Amino acid sequence: MTTPDGPRAEHLERPHSVHGLRLLRREQVTPRMVRLVLGGDEVAALEPRTPDEHVKIIFPDADGGVRLPTVGEKGLDWPRPFPETREYTIRRIDHAAGEVWIDFVVHEGGLASDWAQRVEPGTDVWITGPRPTYLLPDAFGHHVLLADHTALPAVARWLEELGPTTSAQVAVAVPGAADEQPLAVGERVDLTWFHEDDPNYDLGTLGRHLESLALPADVPTYLWAAGEASVLKPVRVWARKRGFARGTCDIAGYWRRPRG
Repeated sequence: MTTPDGPRAEHLERPHSVHGLRLLRREQVTPRMVRLVLGGDEVAALEPRTPDEHVKIIFPDADGGVRLPTVGEKGLDWPRPFPETREYTIRRIDHAAGEVWIDFVVHEGGLASDWAQRVEPGTDVWITGPRPTYLLPDAFGHHVLLADHTALPAVARWLEELGPTTSAQVAVAVPGAADEQPLAVGERVDLTWFHEDDPNYDLGTLGRHLESLALPADVPTYLWAAGEASVLKPVRVWARKRGFARGTCDIAGYWRRPRG
């Protein structure tokens, strides 16, 4: 549970930066998720800090050229018109292997999805960031994690980096059973998968799942939830009702379902 005098996540500033990497290979993680493995000298400049840290990918223009920002006194100075960019979670930074992993949910008609499926190994890939983030003190002895398919890379990394004495209740909604991934589920982790093609699944499923959870009374809990905005509405209601305040939770809408 959370208390007024309990622990709080600590804001972490990070310098503005631009990094040039190179695509080493592409991997098909599941039918709807593709992994781009990036390498190059700039990998060493990326310091892993939090499992949900993300970067902005800068996509080429129609002529194949990439227009990059420069680092100014007050941040990044971007060219005009603004180049096409998208933000993605860093799935893994592996300095020993010299690799950075970024996972993409693939679907028809998406700029990043189409690019991730066709970009060739050896191509230069430009990113900015990672952006400022929040560090969790070890005093949060229990984590509640909820995600849809787009936030699964962050959950996967979160579980890999979970401290040995930290417990977690995790729920992930994916399109179908084939989209489940092997995750680092230790003995202190309770993982529940939901399938969106299940007739019983709806936009309130994750919220109802939260209502069913019994949180530990003896350790502070941190709540992290990310995914489609409407799915997170009942999560926000539950968090307010249970007393989660700034610094004890992070609920982030990664995308919004088209209306109509």
